[in-house]
Amino acid sequence: MDKNKKEIAPNEAKESKAIDMKKLEEGKMENPMGFKVILREFEKDKVATVAFWLIVAFLSFIIITSFFISEDLVVKVDIFEKYARPSSESFWTWFGKDSGGRSVMALTIVGARNSVLIGFGVTVITTFVGLFVGLMVGYYGGKFDSVVMRIVDFISLLPVLMIIIVLVTMIKNFSAMSLVLIMSAFYWIGTARLVRSKALSESRRDYVNASKTMGTSDLKIMYGGILPNISSILIVDSTLALAGNIGIETSLSFLGFGLPANVPSLGTLIALASKPEIIQDKPYVWVPASLTILFLMLCINYVGQALRRASDARQRLG
Repeated sequence: MDKNKKEIAPNEAKESKAIDMKKLEEGKMENPMGFKVILREFEKDKVATVAFWLIVAFLSFIIITSFFISEDLVVKVDIFEKYARPSSESFWTWFGKDSGGRSVMALTIVGARNSVLIGFGVTVITTFVGLFVGLMVGYYGGKFDSVVMRIVDFISLLPVLMIIIVLVTMIKNFSAMSLVLIMSAFYWIGTARLVRSKALSESRRDYVNASKTMGTSDLKIMYGGILPNISSILIVDSTLALAGNIGIETSLSFLGFGLPANVPSLGTLIALASKPEIIQDKPYVWVPASLTILFLMLCINYVGQALRRASDARQRLG
């Protein structure tokens, strides 16, 4: 009986393997990779799917609506409308008015747009800088790796938030672009570390050695061979970094060291809650901005977590 079982088991394995190969040839069975893995993960995670479409709808709304907001709604001060209560008189009075008689609805929309654009700008710059440095260091290694990573370690030890505050107070004619560049100067190190660790492992693989043997240029190997294999990790890191950068900008504006005073931000609106009378009697001034930043953080993180699981699944399948 034992001999018969041993003979049957291999036969069943061979038949199963033959059936799987037949299905693959017929296109009935797929080994999902790349974009298909992401779609499969989002199909499983309904919360992440809803969060993704909510972000798309919200960003479309604030960007389109901001074009129709007049400068008077966000700049012009009207003391007779100071802390006017919410009303249904018009769309811009739904959230009432602030201490300067400006529409809280308009300030929230423009502030959300500014915070998102700054977070996006910082994320793009830090991703490109971190990608370039990480790929170079991970590919070449050796002394070059040691020198650059010691610089990265030094930057990571610095009290970055305090340095940003000092630089903001020192720069004359400070603008939103200045804030983007200052933040980008410090927040690329996380991406560089991640890319470097992945590039180190990829640079030891057979396809890299084969490309070097064939005389392929280093740039082509790095950006044509290694980069596509670590792109999924990079997308996940960028998505989660976006939420973090929006939060940093909001925090700096809340403390008074972010965007200039004449540029709306979610942080400056939330900062109005520092006064007890505003918290108790006028929540309509700061609650919309607080709910907006909470909504953005939750949705982006849900999407980022789904992308992270998709990236892990792709590595397992790959």
